[in-house]
Amino acid sequence: MKIIVRWLLLAAALLLVANLYPGVIVKSFGSAMIAAFVIGLFNTLLRPLLVLLTLPVTLLTLGLFLFVINALMFWAAAELLDGFSVNGFAAALIGSLIYTVCGMIIDVAMEQVFRSQSA
Repeated sequence: MKIIVRWLLLAAALLLVANLYPGVIVKSFGSAMIAAFVIGLFNTLLRPLLVLLTLPVTLLTLGLFLFVINALMFWAAAELLDGFSVNGFAAALIGSLIYTVCGMIIDVAMEQVFRSQSA
């Protein structure tokens, strides 16, 4: 149940990103759900490999290169999907930053909700 709620909230966050920043376009909530799933899949499967391969650059930039990796995951998902698009790398970077902040807020809120239900 927690995974489905998080997925729906992340899809809504993706719609929020599209409404806040004009460089990110999401055509429908269904497209947002698929895009949130693909971004999550990329972050689970590809991101750890990219972080490991770019570790020297990440250390040299004091971790700032992780923003570039997040933007690449966001951009790659947009390239694969029809209902989700990003207008260039700068839009992917800004969109991924907004989406990450939304994801962090969702995670904190869900932790509070599910902790209070189990107590």
